[in-house]
Amino acid sequence: MSELFTHLEHELSDKGEAYFNTLSDDMAFDFLFRLFCEKSPSETSLGSDGPTFLNKWVFFQLAPLISLGLKHVPNFIEDLVLHTFPLPFFPLKSDYKKIFDVFYKSMGSILDEAEKLGLKRDEACHNFIFLAGFNSYGGMKVFFPALIRWVGAAGESLHRRLTDEIRTAVKEEGGVTFSALNRMSLTKSVVYETLRIEPPVPFQTAKAREDVIIHSHDSSFLIKKDEIIFGYQPLATKDPMIFDNPEEFIADRFVGDKEELIKYVYWSNGKESDDSTVDDKQCPGKNLVVLLGRLMLVEFFLRYDTFEIEFGRLLLGSKVTFKSVTKATS
Repeated sequence: MSELFTHLEHELSDKGEAYFNTLSDDMAFDFLFRLFCEKSPSETSLGSDGPTFLNKWVFFQLAPLISLGLKHVPNFIEDLVLHTFPLPFFPLKSDYKKIFDVFYKSMGSILDEAEKLGLKRDEACHNFIFLAGFNSYGGMKVFFPALIRWVGAAGESLHRRLTDEIRTAVKEEGGVTFSALNRMSLTKSVVYETLRIEPPVPFQTAKAREDVIIHSHDSSFLIKKDEIIFGYQPLATKDPMIFDNPEEFIADRFVGDKEELIKYVYWSNGKESDDSTVDDKQCPGKNLVVLLGRLMLVEFFLRYDTFEIEFGRLLLGSKVTFKSVTKATS
């Protein structure tokens, strides 16, 4: 994150603004590559091209969920082009091979362990690339800009409250520790409120393994075995019977007695109060995602007092451009 903030300040100084999404992508890829390969991607043949290669690959994977939003193009044409047939792999083949080759050479100990478990080395590598590139990088690509977008839009009043909470806890605990993080109830609430109002992966599909009855507050629905179920998370995370003013970002929505509402934040494809298991489709990294979001805010407000942004929408998620940052005065 230190490198991210350094690049952010350089861009603001040179250009008067800094596009956060690219900086965030670079930071996320660097973190994940170091996590799995124990080295920086700059030490490999990938150099700084890793995020570029993955962005194209993720785009082709997520094309069925994308809407171009073009006013003069009929919906059925967009459906035919983007939502009917899988996009071909050949435009990505060369870039994907470069990623595969570097991961294959750099993940020696992990692939050794995979072979001991009976997996083929190349098969394990493909799966780790999907884990790192799609599940992890793809999620961070959407989540971090959303977090900064909603905190930035909330304004200086929230920034002061976060600054006071974060710096007080870090000072009294002697650093950024788990003990300090657990004292930051507002910081934690802000992360969950971001996941509630803009879940990184809002769509899910599954096939019913048996007849199942799904209950809402006032109705029930029979889904028969082998039928396809489509889930749209915001229907739950913005449920007005659970959340007051569900379309509004309320930073302290989950503070104090209201923390029990966290169980209704279904961003991870399950109740947030449940732990993921091998028998369900809940995100196995859900606790890590929340932790990384909290750490992003902590590191940011240890360095800065407040900031100004412009924001908008991309094909998937928010886009954020920093216009200014005010460095910490205490």
